[in-house]
Amino acid sequence: MIQSIHDIHVANAQAGRPSFSIEFFPPKTEEGERKLFSETLPAFAPFPVDYCSVTYGAGGSTRDKTLGIVERIQKGHDLTAMMHLTCVNATQAEIASVVDDAERRGIRNILALRGDPPGGTGEFVKTEGGFEFSRELVAYLRQRGGLTIGTAGFPEGHIAQKAGRVVDWNHLAEKIRAGADFVVTQLFYDNADYYAFRDHLAKAGIDVPLIPGLLPVVARNQTKKFVELCGAKLPAPFLDRLETLGDDDAAVTEFGIEYCTQQIQDLLRNGAPGVHFYTLNRPYSTTRILRNLGHGGR
Repeated sequence: MIQSIHDIHVANAQAGRPSFSIEFFPPKTEEGERKLFSETLPAFAPFPVDYCSVTYGAGGSTRDKTLGIVERIQKGHDLTAMMHLTCVNATQAEIASVVDDAERRGIRNILALRGDPPGGTGEFVKTEGGFEFSRELVAYLRQRGGLTIGTAGFPEGHIAQKAGRVVDWNHLAEKIRAGADFVVTQLFYDNADYYAFRDHLAKAGIDVPLIPGLLPVVARNQTKKFVELCGAKLPAPFLDRLETLGDDDAAVTEFGIEYCTQQIQDLLRNGAPGVHFYTLNRPYSTTRILRNLGHGGR
């Protein structure tokens, strides 16, 4: 049964259990898409995954694929799915058309994002007739009605926010007040950043679920690239361990599983409402972590 993610969070909180969700990206090839549906999604079937999300390529480049994959997941795998939606390279009318299409396909959960500039670098430039801030997109979706709206948060502050993380958190509070039902965070490796982020928002009167977004490491250089792109930091002991393991990707993957398991255990002990896994379309690490947490199957 396809549900509102807001309702999923509420039901899990009332039952005293965490929400687990996973993220996929639209594969670039037919073989990649075949593997997503024939291997990756079935690998998660024995685990208590509440919903998944599907990313929206730079500049909306995967729009049709995103819509099609979300629809197929919901209809063929009976898993609630959320589409990402960005402000990049789109007028308000074009965004409205995308949302119309999503609703026709039975998609009712949207992660509203400003989005990165095409290519992932440089300054964001508002499209003439479009939205400049994700807060405007959230408000538009809320005004339409009938949708559950998620948005992104940055425990270490958005990389483009030069005024610091507290200013960024205050902007997030405004975005939530504009109509977001929950927040999925950018990846982080130091839980202290999440706790500071959560506590600041709580003091500002924000009480929506703040879902930690985590990426289990699988390779040293890949991890360094990801954190450089998003402005996250690697704690010194974590980085030292990565350097020691070097290019032994198998050993790095095992370290990533161990580290992420411990990170989640600490987060859940300290009140985090669940975890959103950035899977990179690979089930191995995430399913191992869920098993480590005692969630080896329904």
